[in-house]
Amino acid sequence: MRILLTGGAGFIGSHLSDRLLKEKHQVVVIDNLITGRLENIAHLAGREDFSFVKHDVSNFIFIPGKIDIVLHLASPASPNPSSPFGYPQLPIQTLKVGSLGTHNALGVARAHDARFLLASTSEVYGDPQEHPQQESYWGHVDPIGPRSVYDEAKRFAESITMAYHRYHGLKTHIARIFNTYGPRMRLDDGRVIPNFICQAIKGDPLTVYGDGSQTRSFCYVDDLVDGLYKLLTSEEHTPVNLGNPKEMTILELASTINRLTDNPADIQIMPDQRAPADPQRRQPDITRAKEILGWEPQVDLDHGLMQTIEDFRDRL
Repeated sequence: MRILLTGGAGFIGSHLSDRLLKEKHQVVVIDNLITGRLENIAHLAGREDFSFVKHDVSNFIFIPGKIDIVLHLASPASPNPSSPFGYPQLPIQTLKVGSLGTHNALGVARAHDARFLLASTSEVYGDPQEHPQQESYWGHVDPIGPRSVYDEAKRFAESITMAYHRYHGLKTHIARIFNTYGPRMRLDDGRVIPNFICQAIKGDPLTVYGDGSQTRSFCYVDDLVDGLYKLLTSEEHTPVNLGNPKEMTILELASTINRLTDNPADIQIMPDQRAPADPQRRQPDITRAKEILGWEPQVDLDHGLMQTIEDFRDRL
């Protein structure tokens, strides 16, 4: 298959490129490099089955030649308002890539009668009042808050994807991705695992805001990519949660990273400075992924974090 991958120079996109090439597909990556990095795909340069196009998918997409599959991963993804690469600092770009970008990517898929996969997010559930979150849950969202530029862009992206499936008969897939980590994350990404690892490697205390009782469920990137590939090759068109159902507190995560890095510094508790509507709990119900795709995460947290820590050490 010849596959068009938007956002392919990003953290998840670059790992997905590796998997697609391993499966003997041809990959065309489109990325405007606002949050993606050429370093993530430098090892693929020069391959006959790989090409890169610098382009903003919010503008019309033209790729010569037949396209069999379109994978739409392009979007800023960090919620950290202090990071220059977080979507609070890129609000218009985030809304445009979720709306215009998704429309353009779907247009390519329709023109080529290609299969289409949307990388959506657990953020469509907002600050959930259901735990764990099932795909049938409609969410508890703030449509005008600072996080809404990402949440609502993804909710629209899901809606237009399903409209193309129902109206045009396009073969579509929607992955609701929960917190994912691993090598190639930006050092200045602003999310909790990169922040903690950078602090720990430098021997600084890990900064925890509030009492640290808020929870997340962390999935290693190799597991996520495996889930995306299985969803792509399935016949499932409605959203599927992809994430690790093992919920843990931010305080537990900080202690784990300090242990794995032998960080002599402790944990520094700071006043709660989290953004409004920052979810207190996040945990996927992956029953459908197990039943439909035969998928569940395999990499345990310690192993995944060690792989990530080694990558961060190399780059720091």
